[in-house]
Amino acid sequence: MNKIKLSVITLLAVGSVAYAGGDFSVVTPYEVEDVQMAEETYVEPYVAPAPVVEPEPAPVVVEPEPAPVVVEPEPAPVVVAPVPVKDINPSGFYAGLGISGARYDSKCKCPTTGGVDKTVGGMARVGYDFNKYVGIEARGIKTAINSNGGKVDHAGLFLKPMVPVGDKTNVYGLVGLAKTKTKGSMAKVDADGLALGLGVEVDLSKDTPKEGRYGRTFDGKGNQEKGLGVFADYERMLVKSGAPDLDAVSAGVTYDF
Repeated sequence: MNKIKLSVITLLAVGSVAYAGGDFSVVTPYEVEDVQMAEETYVEPYVAPAPVVEPEPAPVVVEPEPAPVVVEPEPAPVVVAPVPVKDINPSGFYAGLGISGARYDSKCKCPTTGGVDKTVGGMARVGYDFNKYVGIEARGIKTAINSNGGKVDHAGLFLKPMVPVGDKTNVYGLVGLAKTKTKGSMAKVDADGLALGLGVEVDLSKDTPKEGRYGRTFDGKGNQEKGLGVFADYERMLVKSGAPDLDAVSAGVTYDF
């Protein structure tokens, strides 16, 4: 019964389609199979892949090699030859000649040998200055010209303390031992003992500084520059208790070596 109903419905549907003017065809099993095969064998058209554009490589920047560092050689040190220093060793030696006037006073009231006598003669001096403060000196006096016939012979060795006064002048003292003899009308004296003196000396040489190293720091100070000088001094030739007064005043020239 159901089959009959289905058949009727099918017929009605077909008739309606035909009436409406539509094409109607029966799809056979073969056609269905062909469609399936067509679908299975469909190949999409080949689409070429887009070309791969390789990016251009970044340019290789070649750093320029640094210029070689030129090390300038250090200049050779300039060797300056030292200027030789001249050694200046002024000598402390000096010598002098002069005139002496001696005075003799016996302090005796004797009618024949007493009183005062004066005599004049020559003197010589030679010495060495250790520095500007001290030196030694040997000196002698011998008189020949007299008022009453008396004569004096005197010789001694003295320590010579000095005080420079400026660059040209020395004030000096004399302290030493001396031997003194009298002759002629004077009371006879033949004695040795203490002798004292005081004097001044002046340098007459041109005192100019010299380039060099001085071996004596006092050079040029008070009659100690090489050359001529003058001197004057007083001396008590015999300092002794009970002895007569024997004095001498001397003056002369000195040469410093």
